[in-house]
Amino acid sequence: MNRAWIVRAFRIDEGSVMKIGIIGAGNIGGNLTRRLTALGHDVSVANSRGPQTLTALAEETGATPVPVEEAANGAEVVVVTVPLKAVANLPKGFLDGAAENVAVIDTNNYYPGRDGRIAAILDEGLMESRWVAQQIGHTVIKAFNGTYAQDILDAHRPAGAPDRLALPVAGDDEAAKRVVRALINDLGFDTVDAGTLDESWRQQPGTPVYGLREGVDVIVKGLAEASPERTGDFKG
Repeated sequence: MNRAWIVRAFRIDEGSVMKIGIIGAGNIGGNLTRRLTALGHDVSVANSRGPQTLTALAEETGATPVPVEEAANGAEVVVVTVPLKAVANLPKGFLDGAAENVAVIDTNNYYPGRDGRIAAILDEGLMESRWVAQQIGHTVIKAFNGTYAQDILDAHRPAGAPDRLALPVAGDDEAAKRVVRALINDLGFDTVDAGTLDESWRQQPGTPVYGLREGVDVIVKGLAEASPERTGDFKG
């Protein structure tokens, strides 16, 4: 396959603080909240049960607990990390108050056993993250969907470290993708450009890179070897 995988190091300027909204405070959302606040970013976090249930996380991290409707207000980056079936129930217009050109990260995977049958994905072949983008009315960048939550806390390494892990990142908006890749670099991981949302099947469940803890070269190889055919429990 002729695919020029793009591997670059994007950097957030030292001392630069980003305003980040995180919707979902489960394993991925909670640990992103912990790491991003530790790096000095201004983080608002929301979940479906309301800000009063996020007191402990807020006290631990310094993040601001807010209703879902307010999570994106002023945010340069918004992370949507709720079960796929819950995406359609997010408040309409929740991104209206976000910063111009906000980058929206989708960490989701479609698990038919959990999320139920979504015909657009299973029957029509719509990519999971493109379905998410349709539901929220904004394009997304697919990242962290194959990342172990604990690795966000424990596996980060400085740039150039021989054991630094790499994450695939897919999306249509090149400017937003650069922002997300810079943020992931700030978190302590390399990135590989996995293509557009229509190519994001290369990192969906059942592919070689899903859950793969390796560096850039192995991730590039895994993306190239991926098949769009859903396997096993992921077929629906």
